[in-house]
Amino acid sequence: MSADTAQAMQRRVGLGTWPTPLEPAPRLAAAIGLEPADLWVKRDDLTGLGGGGNKIRKLEWTVGAAMAEGADTLVTTGAPQSNHARLTAAAAARLGLAAVLVFPGAPGGRGSGNLALDGLFGARVAWAGDVDANGLATAASEVAARLEAQGRRPALIPFGGSSSLGARGYAGCGREVLSQAPDVRTVVVAVGSGGTMAGLVAALGPERVLGVDTGALSEPAPAVAAMATETGGTAVTPAELTLDDQVGEGYGTFTPAAAHALSLAARTEGLVLDPVYTARALAGLVAAVRDGTIVPGRKTVFLHTGGLPGLFGHPTAITHAEQGLGEFPPAV
Repeated sequence: MSADTAQAMQRRVGLGTWPTPLEPAPRLAAAIGLEPADLWVKRDDLTGLGGGGNKIRKLEWTVGAAMAEGADTLVTTGAPQSNHARLTAAAAARLGLAAVLVFPGAPGGRGSGNLALDGLFGARVAWAGDVDANGLATAASEVAARLEAQGRRPALIPFGGSSSLGARGYAGCGREVLSQAPDVRTVVVAVGSGGTMAGLVAALGPERVLGVDTGALSEPAPAVAAMATETGGTAVTPAELTLDDQVGEGYGTFTPAAAHALSLAARTEGLVLDPVYTARALAGLVAAVRDGTIVPGRKTVFLHTGGLPGLFGHPTAITHAEQGLGEFPPAV
């Protein structure tokens, strides 16, 4: 890496509103078997830009480095309902850049949820067809090459914004949590591409972070450990990490445990989760209380990583939500 590139990687661009609130959740705590004062919610769904969510902390670093290198177009990958892709498009709009989102599949499906916001932010979509993760990365590289041939200056933003550079955003979040709750014992977080958990581990240590696997990566522990090691400068091994499995039938599916968690958070705290990440994370917290990993009397922080627009792009979750509507009985 050249000195100029190393310096560029230190650049951070302001995109979010910090610090995000840390709010008590006493009714939810009691419902899952904790004391009312035990559970707090770190509201990283309220990060400001483009509908909010955890990806903004990562994008401040990854997009900052891209701009320092002279990029005029951001290229990234994800599922069609990707929160990261939505916020990459929003960051591009905020900063006067173009955005190209590379998705698997073909055009013509549902345009709701995050896809609707992608369009609103002015992003273009490159559909890669029936590809696996490696094929999607190859497609993104091909898109970047085509843009370069057109005289553009593209920057590839990593899947989920997760890299040791992006994880710096969540090392910062970990320090923010400590300033708000110095006595925190456990931070519970959904694990997708791994960078959010990695940054928290770098700041808090692996013993204070419970990651909940959502199935985005086949083997999340090595990826998280590697990013945490590089971000924090202290070696972290996969064996030191605590991960709860809430994958169910696969990434993107709506598990019964996630459905229960989605309703529970809404009906106890008016807190809206998404079906893929935060509902699974709360399901993991419920499981951890049940098996004694998390016990009453110790402060637990649930990291709300956002994702609300994805709820409206998930038909099964919408059906579940609508089934909760009760009909008021007619007057006698």
